[in-house]
Amino acid sequence: MTDTAALIDDPATDDTGPDRTDEIRFERRSLVVSTVKHVLMVAASLFMIYPLLWMLVSSLRPTEVIFRTPGLLLTDFYVANYVDGWTALADPFHRYLLNSAIITAACIFGNIASCALAAYAFARLKFRGRTVFFAIMLLTLMLPWHVTVVPQYIMFAQLDWVNTFWPLILPKLLATDAFFVFLMVQFIRGVPRDMDEAAKIDGCGQFRIFFSILLPLLTPAMATTAIFTFIQTWNEFFGPLIYLTRSENWTVSVALRQFLDSESSSNWGAMFAMSIVSLVPVFLVFLFGQRFLVKGIATTGIK
Repeated sequence: MTDTAALIDDPATDDTGPDRTDEIRFERRSLVVSTVKHVLMVAASLFMIYPLLWMLVSSLRPTEVIFRTPGLLLTDFYVANYVDGWTALADPFHRYLLNSAIITAACIFGNIASCALAAYAFARLKFRGRTVFFAIMLLTLMLPWHVTVVPQYIMFAQLDWVNTFWPLILPKLLATDAFFVFLMVQFIRGVPRDMDEAAKIDGCGQFRIFFSILLPLLTPAMATTAIFTFIQTWNEFFGPLIYLTRSENWTVSVALRQFLDSESSSNWGAMFAMSIVSLVPVFLVFLFGQRFLVKGIATTGIK
């Protein structure tokens, strides 16, 4: 009995000693800090997506009511904006969605194919002037695209390609996006050269090495290129505005601009409704491709 009482009274065996008390306080403090951080992050997220939520709510309001109520409270669902916006322009809105889809798909294919081949040449092949050409390519990253607009337009006008999709697609087939070339070069440099040497011993040429060995390993980088190209091409406004002047060739971004009129009333409700429709593909691509995007950037040496 004496030994048992001594063990009970011994502070070393007491779970409520100073060490346990400090641990409880630390856990409570960590819980409070974590809760505050999550609350702040949720508040910041709501603040950042407020314009998108407001546009969604405004697409369900009559045009004359949109700018009278800046809040998000929706008292009635006015779905007529979606019906009117779909047929308000010269052609049905699905025509513009189809045009954007054709151009975007072609640009994605062109960027992946041409940039992958160019990256393989810079990363694996040895040719005279490789370092100089690679440095020039990196310098083009700092060159604004608008600098080349006039000479490109003159060239495409002489080829009679204005009001066609070719001026928007052809540059992507020629590896003109230096960022994606650099992205894939960094990825290929991370692949051991021993795989190339083993393939050469088996009798594989450069094209066989590229298509059979490196191309399957390039999947994360190609997925990243596809996602960025999709977002960039789908949202591009300046290029289609210059080259596509006929209504049947308009893309989504150019078509949305037609809802605004500086000389008469603008159909804001229909424009917001069609803007929401045009954002759905971007949202889905980013939602389902986010893991490929993170993996592609993480495995290319870009910090």
